[in-house]
Amino acid sequence: MAKEHPEKPFERYADDIVVHCKTEKQAIYVLNKIKQRMAECKLVLHPTKTKIVNLRGFSEKKYPKGFDFLGFTIRPNSVKFKERVLVVPSIFISTKSRSSLLIKFKEWHIHKRRTPIESIANYLKPQIRGVMNYFHKFSSGHMSYVWKQLNARLLKWVKWEKGLSVIASIKWLQQKYKANPSLFPHWEVAYP
Repeated sequence: MAKEHPEKPFERYADDIVVHCKTEKQAIYVLNKIKQRMAECKLVLHPTKTKIVNLRGFSEKKYPKGFDFLGFTIRPNSVKFKERVLVVPSIFISTKSRSSLLIKFKEWHIHKRRTPIESIANYLKPQIRGVMNYFHKFSSGHMSYVWKQLNARLLKWVKWEKGLSVIASIKWLQQKYKANPSLFPHWEVAYP
């Protein structure tokens, strides 16, 4: 890429590579060149993972409109800009990553811990911060569902630990938030 196509940006992580092209014709040409180069090195591109994706614009053929890369889904998104609606490539948490996080939350068994909420917060804080540092790199809006699910698990803990009704549990958790909004890092973006 550096020798033959220095004008085209690309990302690489281990054996996953994304090459940015401006036109369909350019994408087909670069893909063929990459296949040739790999063949010279006695390597073969993965048949199902190797593909052209159209994130914006029109094309002769129909291509997928998004792809997953390093836990994110990159796909077109409509954005309002100065009275116009533009379609721009945007980054979201992938479905696979979201499912993985929800399974992790479930495995934490928050509702079964017979300990003060501050102890739960101390245990979860580094893990939540790690998730936020990775998935909030581009924006945090796409993570609201994930954080609402974590808040639901905290709410379940309140119901079990305090023996309160749903409404009373919500109020109890909201009082904790008002008293200490930084108790859980995700409360910065999804308060209970």
